Amino acid sequence: MKLIVESGSTRTEWALVEDQQLIQHAFTEGLNPYFQTRREISRSVRLGLPEVFFKKKLEQVHYYGAGCNSQEKRNTLGASLVAQFKTPIQVESDLLAAARGLFKTEAGIACILGTGSNSCFYNGKIIVKNVRPGGYILGDEGSGAVIGKKFLSDVLKGLSPAGVTSDFLDKFRTTPNDIMESVYNRPFPNRYLASVAYFLADYMGVDYVANLVTSSFFDFFHRNIRQYDYQSYSTRFVGSLAYRYADSLRDVAKEFGVTVDKIEETAMRGLIDFHSLIIDEP
Repeated sequence: MKLIVESGSTRTEWALVEDQQLIQHAFTEGLNPYFQTRREISRSVRLGLPEVFFKKKLEQVHYYGAGCNSQEKRNTLGASLVAQFKTPIQVESDLLAAARGLFKTEAGIACILGTGSNSCFYNGKIIVKNVRPGGYILGDEGSGAVIGKKFLSDVLKGLSPAGVTSDFLDKFRTTPNDIMESVYNRPFPNRYLASVAYFLADYMGVDYVANLVTSSFFDFFHRNIRQYDYQSYSTRFVGSLAYRYADSLRDVAKEFGVTVDKIEETAMRGLIDFHSLIIDEP
């Protein structure tokens, strides 16, 4: 039996798999070694995951996660999981999860649009090119965090439509001072910013919101996808934000002449299929 895990900064998906069949499925909060210590990760896993996941005899744990781009961060995450499951752990980036989940053993351009954003060219085996995402302050174009950041900036400066602003303040039961506190002083500001982007999905009929979202997607294609050979390979997306705004995303892709033939909410189904094709190393 295998445990396959795919984690973004907001949500972690866990799947117990045997002979390509999904045996047990669960979601917990996101894990990210850039924002959490080894102890905090272990605590989050132990308290959030149903007990059945710790009782199964596992042959291998395949973990893919945000923030796992360096050996140091992979070691932090791996040590936390080994302590919980007492079994070999393979830790890889969430970007490789996207590539494997979307393309399996085919070549193509794999993209993530969720709380953050990322992209790569995958040759069917490994990631061979990656335009550095930059995070939600220096990059992450098209992500939930960046869309939320732009909207909240307009809220604070009185530039967003009065009706949308009023609905947001009421629904989130917040004030401009609370917004500042959430962004600058509370944990996981990227999660908070992304939650705002999902709120905006109900207001796509408002020109301001539609322009905010499409301009963010335009930036993603202009600053990232154009650096790949997008005319020779398919471009595919995974992530809750890509899935929620799929129509707008496809419209922007057409403006750039980019073929988008798949948009998935999560990479898990593809990862299960991928690991059924690949013989794991001992």
